[in-house]
Amino acid sequence: MGLRLDARPAGPLSLAFASRRGQHRRMNWLHWSLLSAVFAAATAILAKIGVAGVDSNLATAVRTTVVLVFAWAIVPLTTPYSAVAALSGRTLLFLALSGLATGLSWLCYFRALQLGDASKVAPIDKLSVVFVLILAAVFLGEALTLKTLLGGGLIAAGAVVLALK
Repeated sequence: MGLRLDARPAGPLSLAFASRRGQHRRMNWLHWSLLSAVFAAATAILAKIGVAGVDSNLATAVRTTVVLVFAWAIVPLTTPYSAVAALSGRTLLFLALSGLATGLSWLCYFRALQLGDASKVAPIDKLSVVFVLILAAVFLGEALTLKTLLGGGLIAAGAVVLALK
């Protein structure tokens, strides 16, 4: 399978895989989620190396600057400029609040990496999945099913087991 960039701006870089017959299928949420997990794993290892001997807040600021420049470099490739001007105040507010939460998360994550083993910090950080399940139920009305509760419980148990000394 060949990897190509799709010319239509229909999502983050609109990656698609071309099959041998020339047919294309778009990457769905699962593909993007798996890529996110791979990059998050790389982030933990690279950050653990990079934060050695450096103030964790300074390290977070450097990382954040790179993310900022990278994200804005991608926008013109995937999104018409008119979309930026069309953002509503509500959208900007919630994206800004999300950015603040991300910043706080990264500051805490880098400090934790500085103090602990990456193999212990990362699983505890992934407890965010459990918190997302709960917050999505409370604020977004998403269902807390038996499957969701069981999966969340397994994630929590796995994180605790991995973090134990």
